[in-house]
Amino acid sequence: MSAIFTAIKDFLPDWPEWALDVLLIMTALLIATIIVATIFTPEDEEVSSDDNKDNKEGAHHLHDDFLAFRNKYILVYLVIMLADWMQGTHMYTLYLSYNVNISALFLTGFLSGAFFAPFLGSAVDKFGRKNSCIVYCVLEIIINTLEHSTNFGILLLGRVLGGISTNLLFSAFESWMTTEHRKRGFPEEWLSRTYSAASIGNGTMAILAGVVSQVLEDQFGHIGPFQGAIALTVLALVLVLPWEENYGETKHDDDDDKNKDGDHALSDQFFEGWKVTLSNSSIWKIGLIQASSEGAMYTFVFMWVPTLLSMNPPGGLPTGCVFSAMMMAITIGGMVFPILQSIFSTVVLGSKESASEACASFIYFAAAASMAVPAYFLSGSASGEHFYLIIASFMMVECCVGLFMPVAGTLRSKYVPDALQGAILNIFRLPLNAVVVSGTYATDVLEPSVVFKAVSLCFFGAGALQLTMMGSTASSKKKKAD
Repeated sequence: MSAIFTAIKDFLPDWPEWALDVLLIMTALLIATIIVATIFTPEDEEVSSDDNKDNKEGAHHLHDDFLAFRNKYILVYLVIMLADWMQGTHMYTLYLSYNVNISALFLTGFLSGAFFAPFLGSAVDKFGRKNSCIVYCVLEIIINTLEHSTNFGILLLGRVLGGISTNLLFSAFESWMTTEHRKRGFPEEWLSRTYSAASIGNGTMAILAGVVSQVLEDQFGHIGPFQGAIALTVLALVLVLPWEENYGETKHDDDDDKNKDGDHALSDQFFEGWKVTLSNSSIWKIGLIQASSEGAMYTFVFMWVPTLLSMNPPGGLPTGCVFSAMMMAITIGGMVFPILQSIFSTVVLGSKESASEACASFIYFAAAASMAVPAYFLSGSASGEHFYLIIASFMMVECCVGLFMPVAGTLRSKYVPDALQGAILNIFRLPLNAVVVSGTYATDVLEPSVVFKAVSLCFFGAGALQLTMMGSTASSKKKKAD
């Protein structure tokens, strides 16, 4: 294996030896995971040999319809995430070249997202998820056009619109997909397959974005990636237009037509979202788990570059190389998730009933353990001696991110009622924003070891809270059906 790595390194950039080793190891692990995932067939997608011919044909037809539906959604998801990654990786350098107040711009985007989050979700449910996806695409085209200006006021407007579009990105598309999945009569178990494919695609698009953005920047300057994002968003808009529309449905069947006609008041949708969230323990627990886990993830994102730089790695820190390795770890996590969940449902628990909850707890605890590594070793004076252990822990937590993205989506679709998907998903972003702000502040005022302890505790808390939901499945389904 070492001889193969040595031969491959001759064709790679002149990066430090340790960075090339990390990149090649993650590449080898990704290839191995692809092979295993290709061979592995989840139990809930298999057609039993005991089924009669008609049942087999019906099952195959339903599965083919599901694959067509999933591919249609995933194609749009990949395009918008590629555009989003291309902006995110180059926004700082673009603003730096404009010589503007970067902190003020980023803070404005966060405040905009926090302010509009409670209201946007209700609007998504009332005016339609497809329409909201279209609005997102239009906003992104406008935002990336505004990025061409060096005027601070125009850039500030772009950040305000960016806060709105971010809320739509993480609510409208998922709400449309889960509701449409159920409208078409696909099994609930197959939702996790879509979330897994989205997680795999997200990591892949992040890797691709780094390459494409660099090519566009070399060709067109700092604004190049944003011009590419405009083209991709236009493509996403075209792909969304043929989608069928769906809305937040009322809780009772006799109100369905009324709500679909748009007569249900927006204020009712808003207050109902808050009422259901606060009164249903399963829902607010899911929101707190999301806030803790994703808040910890974003805090880690702020920490990994300065942490590695502070350790004076031999030959320097090629951030692009390490970033690509981390995105491979996310992709691996997304591929492993169906296998892991199947193991929990068939081997560990012997039942599918609480498999997602148990799987999620395991993932969060694994993430907590991985972040305990830098928390422990960075507190000592000779942290540089444990550089490779810390790098390995960073790869592990990114793999956990790839795992908990699909399991979190699966649990949201399980507990959050279709009636209020948009409203409640945006309500979840309020505690998430609070954790992210706290984490960002902590990175500026606390020692790295202390911050990593806090990150580890957030993941541990998410896992512990998830364990309390192991017996919530039956009651949550009843509430959802009522």
